[in-house]
Amino acid sequence: MLKKILVANRGEIACRVFATAKKMGIATVAVYSDADADALHVQMADEAVNIGPAASAESYLVIDKIIQACKDSGADAVHPGYGFLSENSKFRDALDDAGIVFIGPGKKAIESMGDKITSKLIAEKAGVNCIPGYTDVVRDADHAVAISAEVGYPVMLKASAGGGGKGMRVAWDEDDCRDGFERATNEARSSFGDTRIFIEKYIQQPRHIEIQVMADGHGNVIYLGERECSIQRRHQKVIEEAPSPFLDKATRQKMGEQSCALAKAVYYQSAGTVEFIADADMNFYFLEMNTRLQVEHPVTELVTGQDLVEMMIRVAAGEKLSLAQTDVTLTGWAMESRVYAEDPFRNFMPSIGRLSGYREPQGDGVRVDSGVYEGGDVSMNYDPMISKLITYGDNREQAIDRMVDALDAYYIRGVNHNISFLNALMVHPRFVAGELTTNFIAEEFPDGFNADLVPQNNPAIAIVVAAAVHQEYRERSAQISGQTERHEYKIATDWVVIAGGDETPVSITLTMSGFLVSIDNADYAVETDWALGEPLFEAYINDQSVCVQVERHGSGYKLFYRGAEINAQVLSPRAAELNRLMLEKVPPDTSKLLLSPMPGLLVKLAMQVGDQVKAGEELAVVEAMKMENSLRAVQDGIVAEISAETGDSLMVDQVIMAFE
Repeated sequence: MLKKILVANRGEIACRVFATAKKMGIATVAVYSDADADALHVQMADEAVNIGPAASAESYLVIDKIIQACKDSGADAVHPGYGFLSENSKFRDALDDAGIVFIGPGKKAIESMGDKITSKLIAEKAGVNCIPGYTDVVRDADHAVAISAEVGYPVMLKASAGGGGKGMRVAWDEDDCRDGFERATNEARSSFGDTRIFIEKYIQQPRHIEIQVMADGHGNVIYLGERECSIQRRHQKVIEEAPSPFLDKATRQKMGEQSCALAKAVYYQSAGTVEFIADADMNFYFLEMNTRLQVEHPVTELVTGQDLVEMMIRVAAGEKLSLAQTDVTLTGWAMESRVYAEDPFRNFMPSIGRLSGYREPQGDGVRVDSGVYEGGDVSMNYDPMISKLITYGDNREQAIDRMVDALDAYYIRGVNHNISFLNALMVHPRFVAGELTTNFIAEEFPDGFNADLVPQNNPAIAIVVAAAVHQEYRERSAQISGQTERHEYKIATDWVVIAGGDETPVSITLTMSGFLVSIDNADYAVETDWALGEPLFEAYINDQSVCVQVERHGSGYKLFYRGAEINAQVLSPRAAELNRLMLEKVPPDTSKLLLSPMPGLLVKLAMQVGDQVKAGEELAVVEAMKMENSLRAVQDGIVAEISAETGDSLMVDQVIMAFE
């Protein structure tokens, strides 16, 4: 058995590997950049080695530094996690030369499956269903247009070395193709140092389904069911689940057997994932094979009862797989939501900063894989993922219900996050029905995301909680000492809750276990032991368990419930009457400014002072987390001033240009 494992990664995946290694009694080593000196994975490891500056290219991606860290710490094995060097065959070579065990597949598998063109050719030879397309390198934009016309629009332009949604663009016509080729090439160069692009037919109404395989060094290969990963935004997965609500037993077996055939064709060893696209008729086509542990592996672990990291470690140590294909069973249902530091109300722009408040949900069937803690920083240098929230249930309905409750209880402050969006997805009727495609988000949220798109089964819950919280504060105020009889604090029972522009009269009285709140002719019995200042208001309202995040906000309260962010004021009837006479502060007009919607690097300015601009034209390109974001004009105009230069590091809402 291996004695000491170094994880050549950071964040939640490093913490995840450390957890299994410690369970197995194996010593652990973390590597960290200057920006990660106080990171959770550093605190969790037995030892930690600094490997350089914040930039990945100067730390986590430098092979020699990882090898030296292994030598300095005496690590006899390396787990690469995902991303960074996890699918780099040169890294595998360097470890082999140093006599260090790589917890992953061999060089042949990494190289052949890491190249999407080569992998497709091998898959075809192994009898795996493949998508029609052009499996060679596209020379330039003109060549891309010619190929696309022959294949037939729509097409998908893909970086051969791509992954994580980077270097991918869908083209519906020639203009899309030219622009997509440029964007995909630039992202591929930035992310992978490899600009090769290929083209394949874009399957419409597709579902993204992947098969988890595991193979040892003794010729044994098994598959551990499938994961449905169709809920994606910009080709990056948002929600994953196991099993798929779409597949039948026969199709699952066919996909599994083809995945094992591909693994055997490249002498695969360790955990790997074969990704497929399935159409509405359950035809399926090979996309790629990821020669590493996937982000979404926890859902497979929950429905199979297997620890995939432990299996990887044992295989790397030379052991045979402890189970055969006939031993693999799928029990229950698991759901995973990727919690990101991004603002869904501002087109999902990345958010950075310090986690001033952080509390993970708990409960039956709830698991959180994270690499952060309260007081820690979310840096612009790395992926904006905060954690993976996973729930398990006896069936899909229970897994969804537990996810919705867990999202309600997930307390994050200091950075913007996507929990509202995740909750909106979870309760969406089409998602609940399992009617999924990779176009789900684009189809259901075509104009982006806003608070109005968060459905509330019972809008009265937030009103009731606001009234109860306000009454608690009033009760405390009444107990302040030193009050004179003349100015004695009176506790009112009639209030008006103002939320979303609506006024709701309420009446509230104390009970032995909480409050009784009356709205119109309906009574809501609130049972709670909530204490002032607690961020989570946990209660039973008419015997229904609820968890509402609540905090003081100006003269009122901010509540978070079922994905909605609700600003509420609780006023006396007279104050509510006077409030209607208050003037509203008009926000400043920014319609003639191009503002950076995120912190990032300005990589392109497409306009000069005096240029005529038409609505829809590209104005600038900002890169954040190695993704290029094209900023386009929303109306016609003339460029009056340019306030930034290519190469500038931009802050959120920093002015890039102004228009006449």
